[in-house]
Amino acid sequence: MTAILEVRSLSKQFRTGGMLHPSRLHAVDDVTFALQPGRITALAGESGSGKSTVARLLLRLLTPTSGEVLFEGRDVARDRRRRDVLRYRKQVQMIFQDPFGSLNPAKTVRAHLERPLRIHGIAGRSDAKPRVDTLLETVGLVPAATVADKYPHELSGGQRQRVAIARALAASPKVVIADEPISMLDVSIRIGILNLMRDLKELEIAFLYVTHDLASARYVADDILVMYAGQIVEQGPVDEVLANPLHPYTRLLIASVPDGARTLEPIEIRKGTAAAAVDPPPGCRFVDRCPLAIDICRRETPVLVEAEPNRIARCHVTAPRQREDLHAQPAA
Repeated sequence: MTAILEVRSLSKQFRTGGMLHPSRLHAVDDVTFALQPGRITALAGESGSGKSTVARLLLRLLTPTSGEVLFEGRDVARDRRRRDVLRYRKQVQMIFQDPFGSLNPAKTVRAHLERPLRIHGIAGRSDAKPRVDTLLETVGLVPAATVADKYPHELSGGQRQRVAIARALAASPKVVIADEPISMLDVSIRIGILNLMRDLKELEIAFLYVTHDLASARYVADDILVMYAGQIVEQGPVDEVLANPLHPYTRLLIASVPDGARTLEPIEIRKGTAAAAVDPPPGCRFVDRCPLAIDICRRETPVLVEAEPNRIARCHVTAPRQREDLHAQPAA
């Protein structure tokens, strides 16, 4: 299947530390992946791993330091003309984490959904109403005519997030980026939003589901990208990755899930710095926390290697580029 959106060697650096001690935060470093129509790809990792920065780069809210963002084969990462950016944003839409914060409390649901229809020339004032009703019915908000006249404060958290999803669908996008869309919702209604995302795959939309919750990633996603300190450290089909993780960091994330959902043996984690993306030295960024570290892990940055069919990992031990690396001495 042909990818609708492809990311190649994407990097984003920020200056930190002030004038006297300038540093570089490698928030996103050499990230490569592809999104395919009708599939949900989860981007997982702890806070500060770079997940949201990737999302902002794909949305053109940030300009990459290097790399490419190919949409339908064309690099859109550095488009400057407003017309080109608007055309791209019509096709790549966002579902934000906080449904209340992403909606204008002074506007009705109808106003929120009519606005993208008019901005992108999809419908005018006269023919917007039936389109709004259809969008609300698509996301399960019925009766649509009643919901459309409500204000955000008159809706529950789950209903507000469904409105946000309907707004993202208004432009008929080909890619939807969902940034922690259930983290602000009650546990009892999260499953409804996840089921809605699964149903929307029938529209041949490519989803990027940004999350730190592996349980929801397993439920909703087809593929998973695991991110640590700005780098993709493992990727593959979600069931295979979570059942048999290759990278020690993926094992750490799974070990953090409550015991009732854990299927792997506990992993010993050394104390270390969780954020290792500021002026990173050569070597693996997870080395200070990794129980499998060997000498080469401190000397050479691992590359992504296909360790198994459709399984890629960045680890000198579990996915070595050269087998002789394993004969190195254990790290101190």
